[in-house]
Amino acid sequence: MTHATPRLAAALLGCVLFPAGTALAETLGDVSTVWKLIGPNHKIVVEAYDDPRVEGITCYVSRAKTGGLSGAFGLAEDVAEASIACRQVGPIHVAKPLPQKEEVFSERQSILFKRLQVVRMVDSKRNVLVYLTYSDKIIEGSPQNSVTAVAVDRATPIPVR
Repeated sequence: MTHATPRLAAALLGCVLFPAGTALAETLGDVSTVWKLIGPNHKIVVEAYDDPRVEGITCYVSRAKTGGLSGAFGLAEDVAEASIACRQVGPIHVAKPLPQKEEVFSERQSILFKRLQVVRMVDSKRNVLVYLTYSDKIIEGSPQNSVTAVAVDRATPIPVR
């Protein structure tokens, strides 16, 4: 087996788990919340996501990540708790009109059925982008959520389709 084989396998797996157009997280750091004798500790992870359709906005999401053996092997189900803060990090530019509501990011929280999602909504009246994070599950979702808003200068109207 060559050194390229593991990289090719990882790239193919990435295409399946993160289809084209899906934003990828940049992990900024983490803190341990529970020490585990075997496997990684339970943690709170802070990740940054650049909005793929709105240049100049980055969302920071903190979420729980389950450790232990199940967490180490990707079999754990993370709890449905997350917090979000989105900020203007540069000049805001929207190349194409945005839908009124759109899923911006989605990340798996269990092996099959649970996802953490971030949805962007446009408040045209106030020229504000609203970002909501929540967790869903095929059978039973969670009402726990977090919301943040980014006011856009009125000189830069948000195009909506």
